[in-house]
Formats: sequence, C-alpha cells, structure tokens
Amino acid sequence: MSDVWITVAALCVANAVLKAAGPLMVGGRPLSGRAASVIAMVAPALLASLVVYETLSADGRGIHVDARLVGLAAAAVALALKRSVLVVVTVAAVATALARAIA
Repeated sequence: MSDVWITVAALCVANAVLKAAGPLMVGGRPLSGRAASVIAMVAPALLASLVVYETLSADGRGIHVDARLVGLAAAAVALALKRSVLVVVTVAAVATALARAIA
C-alpha cells in the first residue's frame, strides 16, 4: 500500500472520529444559543475561505489573478442583484469562460 493510500485511510478514520466526537460530547443535551450560532457560521466561513484561496493563488513572489476572479466578481454582482443560485452559478461560469477565451 502506498503512502498516499495510507494517508487517505488515516484521514478517513480521523474524519469518522471527529464526526462521532460531537454527539458523544454533547450527550443529547441541547446546545446553547451561542454555540449553535458559532456552528452555523463555520460552513459559510470555510466555503468563503476556500473560494478566496482557490481564486487568488500565490507563488511566493506575489498574488496571481486569473479568469476565476472575473467569474467570482460576476457571481458577486448576480448575488447583489438577488438572483437565484442557478443564475449566479451560470453567470459565473459564463464570465469565467469568456475571460479565458479572451486571454
């Protein structure tokens, strides 16, 4: 078995342990309002950080901007105009494709 598969297996086990730890620690008790609000904010914050990380890449000398930033900006505009998620994703994909075609 290669090192990669050992790493994947270890991460799978660690993920299962982490997922089981929450219910075991809480033990059926209701969460406080503050804890529930913090947990509710984790997923959007993580998603936003992943979007920024994947959109702006750095190589140690500076930040590189590519066509994905155009798509992100187009998605932000569509969200500001309160469009549906389907429209936002479509606008972002089309803007990114056009930016790549032009560049």
